[in-house]
Amino acid sequence: MTTILAIANQKGGVGKTTTAINLAAALSLRQKRTLLIDLDPQANSTIAFFDPTEIQASVYDVLSDHRVDLASVIRPTKDPFLFVAPGRLALAKLEQQLAGQFDAPYKLKDALTPIQKNYDFIVLDTPPALGILTVNALVAATHLIVPIQAAYFAIEGTDDLLETYERVRARPNPNLKMMGVVITLFDKRTNISRDTHEQIRSVFGPVLFKTRISKNVRLEESPAYKETIFTFAPKSPGAQEYRRLAQEVIQRAEEDRIARHTEDAA
Repeated sequence: MTTILAIANQKGGVGKTTTAINLAAALSLRQKRTLLIDLDPQANSTIAFFDPTEIQASVYDVLSDHRVDLASVIRPTKDPFLFVAPGRLALAKLEQQLAGQFDAPYKLKDALTPIQKNYDFIVLDTPPALGILTVNALVAATHLIVPIQAAYFAIEGTDDLLETYERVRARPNPNLKMMGVVITLFDKRTNISRDTHEQIRSVFGPVLFKTRISKNVRLEESPAYKETIFTFAPKSPGAQEYRRLAQEVIQRAEEDRIARHTEDAA
């Protein structure tokens, strides 16, 4: 069974794309066939791997035109287990284009159906908004991961995301599960980060990942060199933390698989 992870938070600047890129890379290093899908019009996940001028077709073409197969836009990376479905700025037009279409929230789910069995993990990088692209990700996903920055007011706004999550679970995707919340941009030297950590723990409890992603200049620099943290600075704290996060994700995915199998058998 393929695990499909929507990485979502409508607040910008929380390390969402950094998490999508490096979690996907960390999963591939565990020899899990992994597909990273860039649903963000800023296309930062795409730019981290490819020159934008090289991109002929993207996820936009798949979601706007039912005749374009997702398989046709997927590109290999230097890692034999990691593949990317690129995004581009045109994704920003989808909100208007899909308005009123009865199947608008299901476009990505339908596109994934023929190819998802080819991958162990599919990672969906979403835009910092709760529009049609994020809803498509939640409808297609098996699990939601929420990156939250270790800063004051970090939890503000997550109410809207969690409400959207519950609405998606209520009808279009009842199998969607909250896999976890991951604290990003953590600075252990500051009281703010420590206080926020405790605040997030009190709100989310057991779904909070044990791994925290530290504030790390190497993580910020690596996309500019078209590299993940594992090729750019493999011994850095960021690389070690994303390896640990990937292990937690694999473990939680396996636990869910066992639980679902048990429920089905009962």
